[in-house]
Amino acid sequence: MPSSSLFFFYFASVAIFSSVLTIGLRNPVHCTLALLSAFLHIAGLFVLLHAEFVAAVQVIVYAGAVLVLYLFVLMLLNLKQIETFVLKRSWITILFACVLTVEILLMIFPLSARVGPPVAPSAGNTETIGMALFTEYIFSFEVVGILLLGAAVGALVLAKQTPSNQNR
Repeated sequence: MPSSSLFFFYFASVAIFSSVLTIGLRNPVHCTLALLSAFLHIAGLFVLLHAEFVAAVQVIVYAGAVLVLYLFVLMLLNLKQIETFVLKRSWITILFACVLTVEILLMIFPLSARVGPPVAPSAGNTETIGMALFTEYIFSFEVVGILLLGAAVGALVLAKQTPSNQNR
């Protein structure tokens, strides 16, 4: 078995295990740490696919910015109320896990054979992504930027409220 296959199975198994821990642990801070592990191992999978730019974005944006945002929200909330929540419908989780397993198996062992070799991009990864973002997907890119700006303003408004306004 080649070493790239070993790395793939390592990154994939730890990412899946960390994802299960993210939804299965009771302590929200532990869930966030498991999510960090999942993000980092998914970035490792991107490196194995020779998508170094996407791996760097995964680490910087998700493992850096989004996870810090999650931790700030958890610190602002009352953790004692969150820790008492128990998932009562475990059959939904089992069903979701079965569906996800079937999807992963279909990705690993496709039903139809692939036609022809993959086409290599004429430019590097970063240049190809940049050209696609600023030509074909410019509208979507701008809409996501506006949504993120609205979310940041909303978070600031909620954080600036006085305790007497929050009890309403």
